[in-house]
Amino acid sequence: MAESITEGTLKSWSKQVGDSVSADEEIATIETDKIDVSVNAPQPGKIVQLLAAEEDTVTVGQDLVIIEPGEVDAASPKQAEAPASSTPKHSTEPGDQQMNKKLPEAPAPSESDKKPLEKETPAAAPKKEEAAPAARQTAGSRNETRVKMNRMRLRIAERLKESQNAAASLTTFNEIDMSSLMEMRKKFKDQVLKEHDVKLGYMSAFAKACSLALKEIPAANASIEGEEIVYRDYVDLSVAVATPKGLVTPVVRNAEGMNFVDIEKEIAFLGKKARDGKLTLEDMAGGTFTISNGGVFGSLYGTPIINLPQSAVLGMHAIKEKPVVVNGQIVIRPIMVVALTYDHRLLDGREAVTFLVKVKDYLEDPRKMLLV
Repeated sequence: MAESITEGTLKSWSKQVGDSVSADEEIATIETDKIDVSVNAPQPGKIVQLLAAEEDTVTVGQDLVIIEPGEVDAASPKQAEAPASSTPKHSTEPGDQQMNKKLPEAPAPSESDKKPLEKETPAAAPKKEEAAPAARQTAGSRNETRVKMNRMRLRIAERLKESQNAAASLTTFNEIDMSSLMEMRKKFKDQVLKEHDVKLGYMSAFAKACSLALKEIPAANASIEGEEIVYRDYVDLSVAVATPKGLVTPVVRNAEGMNFVDIEKEIAFLGKKARDGKLTLEDMAGGTFTISNGGVFGSLYGTPIINLPQSAVLGMHAIKEKPVVVNGQIVIRPIMVVALTYDHRLLDGREAVTFLVKVKDYLEDPRKMLLV
């Protein structure tokens, strides 16, 4: 595991006692607060003992398994399966006997239950009690299920709460007329797909617009370290990606030097790694500014949370047709609401609003991005 990780949870064993393994063959998976780590056999041989159980917390350097060195024997797994198949037969027989023993005992508790009912029969209270079960039957299921939080979800909860406690967060909103950008995408998406084998989306335009605006408003690309402010002349964009285990933010490095196609390729590459669970710590380390697109899920408004130690995060939302005034006329235009949550310790309202207005100007006329 990486130096920043000290412990993890043993999620599953892919091999059991008696199984033969080859060198570097995966035998277990450890879940950390960032990624899942595979445990590989250090040498070929036969597993003779497992030193940890599933869901146990394990530390770096801890021994997990004892392997008897030797050549891989193809017959070993089959031999290991034989006792396993016979075990259920022995374990099911006592269960059947216990069930048979319990069958004649079933009437006994019912007779004992009747005695208190007979004593309470003269009172009027039992009539009220009889109405309660009928109400419960019409209320539907009231089952509850408790599931242990995985390490990634625990880490996300810790980081987000830390952000709320540490940053002086404030959110400003604006509306973007997406007409020009949608027209450009419609005109060139087929050509880009044919020549570069990548889909042209809106994320590349937002990433490029933010990169340019961050150059003009450097405080939005800075961070606080102790009593110092760290300004950067590069833009590493953290792009929020939803995965089955939780939200991850792989980083597009030096986005300020990329064009639309380069950004789309990198986002597609990182997104696939995230969904396949193959992201590395290096893919998620760093990041100077975050873009989160809740619009893909239909979100209309939202206030994103800052990804510390960054100073700001941009939230994209769904595109909706709205009546707007253009040159004194009411027209219908595709509008997206964007939100910028920023750390007021670093950015004043003037800088934050200016940043968002610059992003809006670039996106409402993408040709301006070619002139910077």
